[in-house]
Amino acid sequence: MIDHTVHLAHEWINELASRLDWASKRSALRLLRETFQHLRDHLMVNELAQLSAQLHLLLRGMLFEGWVPKNTPIKERRAYSFVGFIDAQMKDTEEYRGSQDIKCVFELLNHRLSQGEVNDVRASLPEDIRAIWPAP
Repeated sequence: MIDHTVHLAHEWINELASRLDWASKRSALRLLRETFQHLRDHLMVNELAQLSAQLHLLLRGMLFEGWVPKNTPIKERRAYSFVGFIDAQMKDTEEYRGSQDIKCVFELLNHRLSQGEVNDVRASLPEDIRAIWPAP
C-alpha cells in the first residue's frame, strides 16, 4: 500500500511539473501543497471531506497537514487574495509565475478527480476564484 501511494504521488507531481514546464519537482510539490492547503481553508467541512475522499493517502495527508478547524481564520474569498497568499508562500521559487501556475494545479485536479467533485468544489468557491479554475 505504501509503495502504491508513493507511486501515485510521483505521478501527480510529475504531471504537475510537466504542466508547469518546471525542472524542479520539489517546487511543483510545494505549489501543489500550498494550493491544496489554501483551497482547504476556503471549503466547508463537508465539501472538504468529499474532496479528500478522492485523494490517495499522501495527498490527503498533505491536504490536512497542520489543519485545526477551530483555528482556521475566515479567509477573504476573493481571487486576488487567494493568489496573493500562494504568491507569498512561493516567492522564493524561481520558476513560479503566479496565477497561471495555480491554474495548472487546478487543471491537474480536473484531470485527476471526478468531474462531479470538481464541479462541486468549484461551485462552492466565489465566482472570481472559479474564474482561475478552468471548468473540467
